[in-house]
Amino acid sequence: MRPLDCADLYSDGRHYDLQTKGFVEDIPFYLRQVQKYGQPVLELACGTGRITIPLAQKGIQITGLDVSESMLAQARRKASQKNVAVTWIRADCRDFQQNQKFRLIFIPANSITHLHDLESLETFFSCVRIHLADKGRFVIDVFNPRLDILMRDPTKRYPVAEYSDPDGQGMVTVTESNAYDAAQQINRIKWYYKTGEEERVVENNMRVFFPQELDGLLQYYGFVIEAKYGNYDETPFESGSPKQLVVCSLK
Repeated sequence: MRPLDCADLYSDGRHYDLQTKGFVEDIPFYLRQVQKYGQPVLELACGTGRITIPLAQKGIQITGLDVSESMLAQARRKASQKNVAVTWIRADCRDFQQNQKFRLIFIPANSITHLHDLESLETFFSCVRIHLADKGRFVIDVFNPRLDILMRDPTKRYPVAEYSDPDGQGMVTVTESNAYDAAQQINRIKWYYKTGEEERVVENNMRVFFPQELDGLLQYYGFVIEAKYGNYDETPFESGSPKQLVVCSLK
């Protein structure tokens, strides 16, 4: 398998937390899924525990898996500070083995877009199938592609976030540009982190999954789609929905 190309993007969990601070809209959605489908729970691409830790605080038995040691180090610090028990696993979501099956497995916040080729998707879905309990559910959260974003002028930059540098170097301003590779279905995004006169560029290449394609992939790899929502309030998916939230079971 090709190595994942997102190592630079997730090289410092502190910056990730500051950049995404305030994004909590998806946490109640996942709490409802746990209440519906039960425990234990496996979160794939858990990052710094942004979702994992609040669920654990509710008494949920949850395991968080991520490929980035920096992100997991931040997750462990936060979980320790909040005195919550989470099992953290450093592994590639395409190739992991746990001697446990889960009633709920989910991959949140567009993380599946880091899987760019069919081999990666095949091994990823195979791992999910192996670890999903017989009556368990698998949930994917990925954006609904917008052509106006994919076709933006690649020479222009757009605002992403602004936050105080964790090392006290002042304000960090994040902007982005993107160029859509239609042949590969990858939106090649560059994030520009500017602090004072210094600027760091990080690539964030996101595989684009169109709605019928995603549904077809899931069915091909042995899942039954039970529900598809357009946002975290569980409204039905439609053309203008910002999200594709797909709830699946095994065939």
